Amino acid sequence: MFHDANIRNVGLLALCQAFAMCCNVMMVTMAALVGQNLAPDGSLATLPFALQFIGIMLTTAPASFMMSRYGRRYGFSQGAVLGIIAGLVCALAVFDRSFLIYCIGSLVYGAFGAHATYYRFAAADAAKPESKGQAISLVMAGGIVAAILGPELAKWSRDLFEPIFFAGSFIVVSVLSFLVLIIVQFIRIPTPKREKNSKGGRPMSEIARQPAFVVAVLCGMIGYGAMNLIMTATPLAMLACGHSFNDSAFVIQWHVLGMFAPSFFTGHLAKRFGVERILLVGGLLILGCIAVNLSGIELEQFWGGLIMLGLGWNFLFVGGSILLTSTHQPEERGKVQALNEFLTFSTVAITALSSGALFHNFGWEVVNLGVLVPVIVVLIAIVWFLRQKRTVPA
Repeated sequence: MFHDANIRNVGLLALCQAFAMCCNVMMVTMAALVGQNLAPDGSLATLPFALQFIGIMLTTAPASFMMSRYGRRYGFSQGAVLGIIAGLVCALAVFDRSFLIYCIGSLVYGAFGAHATYYRFAAADAAKPESKGQAISLVMAGGIVAAILGPELAKWSRDLFEPIFFAGSFIVVSVLSFLVLIIVQFIRIPTPKREKNSKGGRPMSEIARQPAFVVAVLCGMIGYGAMNLIMTATPLAMLACGHSFNDSAFVIQWHVLGMFAPSFFTGHLAKRFGVERILLVGGLLILGCIAVNLSGIELEQFWGGLIMLGLGWNFLFVGGSILLTSTHQPEERGKVQALNEFLTFSTVAITALSSGALFHNFGWEVVNLGVLVPVIVVLIAIVWFLRQKRTVPA
């Protein structure tokens, strides 16, 4: 499936994905709780978490163009340095009880996250066309390590500087980012040739008119946005329902397992059954999550709903990423990936920002119902795309 050099790259990128996702899982587990503790108003509890995604949104395009010019390793190294700085700034915020500093640290952390979103595309760069899906999928599988390790690190590090809770967790984020910085030095992906970059391929307007591009981007936007809206509010909802921090960490842990465990076979399933069917299953799983979440507030409901949410995200996000690679030529990938990541994480930023306010003002039911119509729109778009493909002459 892969030649030796790409086996090495996929393994190293999966390890980077594992450590970066450990940071993300820790942030998900504690971000809203820290925000609630530091914010002057309860409705602002998820603002720092939203700023992480605003940081991603603002950095995705510059990161992609920088990697196109200077190479993946340079870009990933820069991102890791930003992760180290972000962890230290957030730790300082907790020590000083400063909501403003916490917001700044969260924004910087988003810049680290923006660089990390390209690990999956970097694995596809050197893979043969028929193996790109498996390469993306296997790198995403690195998140399984994060699912197991992330919540445990959050629980272990929470009390390191007791009675100042969570400061130790942000120090761990810096340490993990430092490990990423070391690992990326061993990645060997050739820097694109300057003459190929200068041509730039087709105009973006022409690329964006492809049905495959429309569906790929829509699946990334709505799949990630819907997942993030519900996931961000979950620790707050569980706390309001009388569940403990350890309970919410347990639920987030299983949610992240649901997000990444399928990655071992998502690429294979997409190749065997067609990526469109994988996308359809992903949308239906998120609808199932909504139904479970609305059925009750016991630990079992939160657990089952968040597992389905993770599975649905995996099929939509990984499937959309695979579909996106079919819409561009090598010289076009910088701008295509940049636009895809910008649109996806703009949506995620909006959902992260609105999640806390929706929950604070309207409750858990409205948070879940808020994603119903967008997910139905995605399912309609996928069915439309399938029909488009069938009507194209052979």
